[in-house]
Amino acid sequence: MLLAVLLGLIAGFLFATSAVLQQRAARRTATASRGSSPSRRRSVPAALPALMRRLVRDRMWVAGWLTNLLGFFVQALALHVGSVALVQPLLVTQLLFALPLATALARRWPTLWDWLGAGAITAGLVVFLAVRGVVPSAGEADRPRVILALLLAAVLIYLLVASARGRPPLVQATLVAVAAGLCFALTAVLIKLTTDDLVHRGVAATAVDWPGYMLAVVTFTGLVLEQGAFAVGSLPAAVAAMTITSPIAGYLAGVLAFHVMPPSSPGALAALAGSGALVVAGTIALANSPNIHPEVADATAAARANPAGPASS
Repeated sequence: MLLAVLLGLIAGFLFATSAVLQQRAARRTATASRGSSPSRRRSVPAALPALMRRLVRDRMWVAGWLTNLLGFFVQALALHVGSVALVQPLLVTQLLFALPLATALARRWPTLWDWLGAGAITAGLVVFLAVRGVVPSAGEADRPRVILALLLAAVLIYLLVASARGRPPLVQATLVAVAAGLCFALTAVLIKLTTDDLVHRGVAATAVDWPGYMLAVVTFTGLVLEQGAFAVGSLPAAVAAMTITSPIAGYLAGVLAFHVMPPSSPGALAALAGSGALVVAGTIALANSPNIHPEVADATAAARANPAGPASS
């Protein structure tokens, strides 16, 4: 388990670095696009194809994507030696790693809420890892259950994205980010299936099996939805929703699809609930940190400068 935890933490660091680069590129690209055609603001689903065409030409976004790719590779190693229900919750540490990266770039100290948020996430992960029975042991994949999880998630993702159309930016960002978080949870399940195929059955067998191709589809879908959630204008809501959804859905998918027993004792259930509450509270605090997301500070400054809001025409 120790090796899986270490690799999971390294993957969290790489994903944090990638997120910092991709968020800045996506936000900058979306702002420039709105500035060039202010009368044609579109919802996230309609704007995604044009956004992606611009992002693939942005060097900062490409650097973030390459870092993200390396993170996926390390995550695959972690999933090979550990269970999905163990590794996926560890990826919430990307916010912990994003805090020093962002504060160093902004040249300011973390705020009290930053420290409290980081402390809550750390405490939640310590409880998650330390209490016996909270982390399910690794088990064999049940492919019919994996397919069931994919179908249920596909329906939910479609409903979330469809519901986001025409909504206010905060609601759009939250709904699309939840959909992206579901994709990343499924990605973890499919990574484990694919790596196990590679190790035990070889390249030829993996090439003719469906998990590898489904992994490519789900990963690309999650990437596109992630960029749309980042660009819509409510970045803290997007980061919080995505960061909370992915480990929770990953834990549930790991229990469902890999023949493992979920916690059953009162102590383990209480520890799991307490761990989840701490991680969620810490995630919300850090997702709204002006140090991690300068857009929060900009929006606060704008609201203070114009407390009455924009004048009606």
